Amino acid sequence: MMQTYIIDGMTCGGCKASVEKHLLGLKEISEVEITLENKEVVITMGNPIEASELQNALPSKYKVSLTSNNFVSKALSNSEDEKSKLQQLKPLILILFYITTASILLNYQKWDSNEIMLDFMGLFYIVFSFFKLLDLKGFSESFKMYDPLASRIPIYGWIYPFIEVVLGLMFLMHFGVKIALVITLIILGVTTIGVTKSLLDKKSIRCACLGTALKLPMTEATFIENAVMIVMAVLLLVS
Repeated sequence: MMQTYIIDGMTCGGCKASVEKHLLGLKEISEVEITLENKEVVITMGNPIEASELQNALPSKYKVSLTSNNFVSKALSNSEDEKSKLQQLKPLILILFYITTASILLNYQKWDSNEIMLDFMGLFYIVFSFFKLLDLKGFSESFKMYDPLASRIPIYGWIYPFIEVVLGLMFLMHFGVKIALVITLIILGVTTIGVTKSLLDKKSIRCACLGTALKLPMTEATFIENAVMIVMAVLLLVS
């Protein structure tokens, strides 16, 4: 069952992530889709939930009200929120394709697999940190919804994009590579634990890997993306 609500008080990506986190804390709710522009929130639930119950689950700054059309299956069919997972993941797939292509082209003359992996990891961090820094507050709010470390130490979510910038430069400049590889194993290992738990719990939350600028669902692709980086780090450490 899907119902749509209007939640006043949402003004930014951070508000959006906060509302999503609190609503998903209710056991009856399996999915939350938020359109910030018109403050519309579409909730997938097992049983009907009163607006007052949602209000109690949210901070007092947010005000919940029902729209005139509670059952929104028809509206959703015309909404971009009904895109298939593949369509939603298109930006991520394109970015990874360009990063892979650039890494290969940079090394096609000498063709060194280790150099290709180092360039891939460097470009990966630089490009992904760029999207996170577009909305640092929104990213940190989304990131702590599934990253175990960010959920316990909020400041970690704020500095994480800058860690990625530093790691990206280290890989591209071939400076302190072993240290960068160890840090990669630690931070992506922690994040992958959170991603795996979210997937096993079948939580419908946004992936923060490309910040809040692009609406990416948390899917198996997120796990694979992290796993590829971890495998590369291990291969480079043992080579």
